[in-house]
Amino acid sequence: VQLAESGGGLVQAGASLRLSCVASGRTFRTHNVGWFRQAPGKEREFLASIRWTGINAYVSDSVKGRFTIPKSNARNKVYLQMNGPLPEDTAGYYCAAQQTGATMYGVWGQGTQVTVQG
Repeated sequence: VQLAESGGGLVQAGASLRLSCVASGRTFRTHNVGWFRQAPGKEREFLASIRWTGINAYVSDSVKGRFTIPKSNARNKVYLQMNGPLPEDTAGYYCAAQQTGATMYGVWGQGTQVTVQG
């Protein structure tokens, strides 16, 4: 499977932004898709994940209540809905896939930059 993110850019604090992650290739082997971010000088941070088949989703406490992770299997897309982003949400955002039987996220997209102006 291959992943590609889009939707990043410059956004004003308090506005909304939706990032997209489109999967291609052997998507039937995908178990979970997750969103992560990494800001300069900081470690990569897990944000949310969702089962590729099914509806089970998990959102990290650090963004719960502001971010959600909807998906469209028909479009092979997983989204990161960012409501009310803050300047501290400025980072590179990445989606990743955990394949069936794998213990880690082994497939990553190239990332999309989000810059929040406060």
